Amino acid sequence: MNSAYTEFAAVYDELMSDIPYDLYVELIDEAVHGLDGKKVLDVGCGTGLLSLMLTKAGAMVDGIDLSEEMLSVARKRASAHHQEITFKRQLMQEINEREIYDAAVIPIDALNYVTDPQEVFQTFKNIYHALKPNGHLLFDVHSTYKTDEIFMEGPFTFDNGRIAYIWETFEGEADHDVYSEIAFFVKQESGLYKRFDEAHHQRTMPVFAYVEMLEKAGFTIERIFADWEDEPPTEESERIFFQVRK
Repeated sequence: MNSAYTEFAAVYDELMSDIPYDLYVELIDEAVHGLDGKKVLDVGCGTGLLSLMLTKAGAMVDGIDLSEEMLSVARKRASAHHQEITFKRQLMQEINEREIYDAAVIPIDALNYVTDPQEVFQTFKNIYHALKPNGHLLFDVHSTYKTDEIFMEGPFTFDNGRIAYIWETFEGEADHDVYSEIAFFVKQESGLYKRFDEAHHQRTMPVFAYVEMLEKAGFTIERIFADWEDEPPTEESERIFFQVRK
């Protein structure tokens, strides 16, 4: 059970404000030829921001996540916007629905928290069965360049006046494996800072390894691109996107 995203849930959206979730909405909308009335599974939904955006675009959305703290934020967000979204605490490798969804999405390197390759394959198989015929899966992962080179350039620091962190990274025992220890400092109304610590473990694989697993699970690869651009990955790409079809 991953201990990541506990108290972090309260500050997650602020720290992730530069993520272009609207582009993910566009990608899914294009893949399914219009979101209106389509059923979408948001895997690793976090605080539900993408789920809400997909719902407002006309989709019917279910979201799953491992963190109950994240899901609590997601439920409050949906309620505040008067949207009906079903959120459930579940491991992505334990999805067990059958031919329900027009599309599934695993956004913002959530798949990299599944660090056992066999469980990654199990996730693909389960999502394949959860999709309707011709249903689509879209997801992104860290590149091996990012885990092996960029992450190893730490420690990283951040301070916006309200939230600060010190993020240390360590090479794992497996290939393309990274451990992160992050100390957060969040300013309180009193002016004092509250500290909390997070531990994260992520692992990625080369593009060809994902392709082999996806095809073995039954998917057809439609396109692979990088860094939010409609361009093929390069040796220094950081985020790899996959769009595949059942």
